[in-house]
Amino acid sequence: MAQQLAGHRSEREAASPAGSVGLRRWLALGVLVLAQLAVWLDNTILNVALNTLASPDEGLAATTNQLQWSISSYTLIFAVMLFTGGVLGDRYGHRRVLNTGLLVFGAASFWAAMSTSAPELIVARGAMGVGSALIMPATLSLISAVFDARERAMAIAIWSGCSGLAIAAGPLVGGALLERFWWGSVFLVNVPIVAVALIGAVILLPAARTKVRTALDPLGVLLSTAGLGAVVYGIIEGGHRSDWTGAAVLGSLIGGLLVLVAFVWTELRVAGPSFDLRLFRSNEFTGASVSVMLTFFSLSGSMFYTSFYLQGVRGQTPFEAGLNLVPVAVGVLLGAPVSARLVRGLGVGRVVSLAMVTAAVTFLAYVRLDLDTAMVWFWLLMLVQGLAMGAAVAPTTEAIMAVLPQERTGAGSAVNNSMRQIGGVLGVAVLGSLLTSAYGSDVERSLAGLPAPAAETARQSAEATRQVAAEAHLPRLVDAANDSFLHAMHLTSVVGAGVAALGALVVFLTFRRSTAGTRPAEAPRPAES
Repeated sequence: MAQQLAGHRSEREAASPAGSVGLRRWLALGVLVLAQLAVWLDNTILNVALNTLASPDEGLAATTNQLQWSISSYTLIFAVMLFTGGVLGDRYGHRRVLNTGLLVFGAASFWAAMSTSAPELIVARGAMGVGSALIMPATLSLISAVFDARERAMAIAIWSGCSGLAIAAGPLVGGALLERFWWGSVFLVNVPIVAVALIGAVILLPAARTKVRTALDPLGVLLSTAGLGAVVYGIIEGGHRSDWTGAAVLGSLIGGLLVLVAFVWTELRVAGPSFDLRLFRSNEFTGASVSVMLTFFSLSGSMFYTSFYLQGVRGQTPFEAGLNLVPVAVGVLLGAPVSARLVRGLGVGRVVSLAMVTAAVTFLAYVRLDLDTAMVWFWLLMLVQGLAMGAAVAPTTEAIMAVLPQERTGAGSAVNNSMRQIGGVLGVAVLGSLLTSAYGSDVERSLAGLPAPAAETARQSAEATRQVAAEAHLPRLVDAANDSFLHAMHLTSVVGAGVAALGALVVFLTFRRSTAGTRPAEAPRPAES
């Protein structure tokens, strides 16, 4: 009897008024967009704050590897906890998990704003990642609950495209705040957004959950966190030390990979895996997920060094840098809805592979950026990059959700978002470390004659070199810092372009047999035990 009552309750929750009234349905989408806006806003705001955080006077005197960790601690925890976030939503209700995530995210944002050291900020950012991991899979699952198949593609396109609002608003809001307040204000701004989203969620969203009560998988979460954390640590430290053969770096990389192998072995054998590897039996699900990961690898890496290019090499204020990044946001906003229509006529493979090739070309075009590049050229580059990214992400997200049975939307959306975040954290780690190594090697010849401690400090980053130049009254070092940074950025952008091109190849091969308008086949359901 209790099970029957529980089943009726689940059916009533799924059939919420939010899904039956047209205006209310789209207002519910607005709440979900606002919730994910808080998550993406934080990412883009931090990009323009990196230069300030590196300052010993205005920020926390954070080193390059501490800045990488301030990004990576968030994205790493976000990525591995997404699995748990999706399962918790399926088990206890997506609205309930969304509200919990918003509360955690808001509290951790306040903590980050009040941090007094770089290590404390890194930990607070990790706590923000926990909140984001509860928010993101719930938003996508609730879209599936609120919208039917006919409208779902457009709703997901709007949901994906509105991340462009964060790309635009983040740098602008962050730059404006940094010109008027202390650096912590870029995190404090999340609090009112969270409050509004919480109110809207309570009023408008259905308490949707599936009838399948998936078991939790704490061992899977622990292994994935430890394995990915060790690999990322090895990558970041290897770039920082310019030594990839040291015991700490090599041991971390090998140990992390071994732990990830144990994670895969464990997930294939548990009844309720946190990361359901059996979803990858679907070729379409695998191809779309991998292409999303590679796309965000290149995008996150490029955003990391673009901030230093604009504020360091070009000498722009945070607000000016934010204004110059608006075109990429405009492109994302335009690219996502347009791609939904193109896919119906041309198919996922053609649209997404062309979009990702275009994105790869824009990443490669960074080799043409220098001290005197006209900003009009930079704006055009950002606009095309945004169009390509918007056109690539929305159709792959819809393809992923289309192959999932309804009771697996939480786990599937968790995989989708986790692949994005894993791509992002690896992009910042790999491309950021490559940037650091290339810069240190190139600037070395310009540091001859400096005292050993000053030379060691200057070798770490362009910001550190400029600081040494100011203290030693050596303006020539500023020119050397700019030239070496441009050399390192050009080298790094070639690698990022290659990764994006690989993503285009993956999605083209995966969907090459799909005809126009054909929806991917349903993914096989995991074996019950």
